[in-house]
Amino acid sequence: MFDNRRLTGIGVLITRPAHQAGTLAARVKELGGLPWLFPVLEISDVENKQPLLDLLSRLDNFDWAIFVSPNAVEKVLPLIQAQRTWPGHLNVATVGMGSARLLKQYGISNIAVPDDGTDSEALLRMPQSQQMQGKRVVIFRGNDGRKLLGDTLRQRGAEVEYAACYRRTKPDTDPGQLLKCWHANKIHAVIVTSSEGLDNLIDIIGETGQQLLRSTVLFTAHDRIVQKAQALGIVKVYRTSVGDEGTVQGLLDYFNDIQAHEVT
Repeated sequence: MFDNRRLTGIGVLITRPAHQAGTLAARVKELGGLPWLFPVLEISDVENKQPLLDLLSRLDNFDWAIFVSPNAVEKVLPLIQAQRTWPGHLNVATVGMGSARLLKQYGISNIAVPDDGTDSEALLRMPQSQQMQGKRVVIFRGNDGRKLLGDTLRQRGAEVEYAACYRRTKPDTDPGQLLKCWHANKIHAVIVTSSEGLDNLIDIIGETGQQLLRSTVLFTAHDRIVQKAQALGIVKVYRTSVGDEGTVQGLLDYFNDIQAHEVT
């Protein structure tokens, strides 16, 4: 059924926010796959930017600025560049290479990025995160993000402020056409990139869709999502490497293995 050199005929459900799904969808299509874009998170500006702008005016007071996602970079750096220069003394950290690449595009270098993961846990394992006594830290994130990073840094002696710079919401999406294709066996893989996204997907597709999801292989680069998916009864969960190419390679490896077993 499947071509082990490509993704020919494989329907791939991509649940990333719309503005972050294009490159991956194009790569899947290039390999003969059939990408289905179904965003389960919408990213928008905060309703009131004034608290964020006030914090940016105090940026010189901090020792560390942490960006939890590319969305945080894209929402904050244009505001900074519009009103001031980046403080030369301010250390920068982020949880993934995607955010680091964006920061470099804005002229920020010497970025601390974990090499053994893309989440708060990985950042907290870095040597730079250990001795935080008296350090002043600002964490740029979405609304109601995880508290682990800030709580742990406070336990290590840091003064931490959160800066909400974007909103994550669940889109009001009709899943009818997706479920029709899923029932017709046109969805063979699901890509999920956040725990919140998985929750939203389950809510949007309803009970019928959840049954389909439990019998479809789910691809993710995050151990936390693997554990959450398995706890929700999703039987087939495949852990990929990070980034678009890591996801694509995971798809190729998985379906190549299926092909090999079918041949033998």
